[in-house]
Amino acid sequence: QVQLVESGGGLVQAGGSLRLSCAASERTFSSYAMGWFRQAPGKDREFVAGISRAGGGTYYADSVKGRFTISRDNAKNTVYLQMNNLKFEDTAVYYCAARLRYGTYAESREYDYWGQGTQVTVSS
Repeated sequence: QVQLVESGGGLVQAGGSLRLSCAASERTFSSYAMGWFRQAPGKDREFVAGISRAGGGTYYADSVKGRFTISRDNAKNTVYLQMNNLKFEDTAVYYCAARLRYGTYAESREYDYWGQGTQVTVSS
């Protein structure tokens, strides 16, 4: 079982930045494609960003493209989400996810493991 632990969430003013981290317990972390999802109150979980196993491919939801950047450091078993120019509508619990099999980055059902989430709150 792979354990994922998110950190870096908090309260930030609109236009500000946050950097989320997701630390994995898995020794073979590089075997997993990784994704970030978020869920706002009263809404379904939605895809934010994904990254391939070696980090060469990145994928973003249209709502965050140009503002968020996903990256990974396989030597540290960690994936990151740099969030710039944050908006009020970015407020949500952000989840890190991992999958071993090939699949669709934007589909939550394709992922095998999930973290507990970290709260991001953006004030207007």
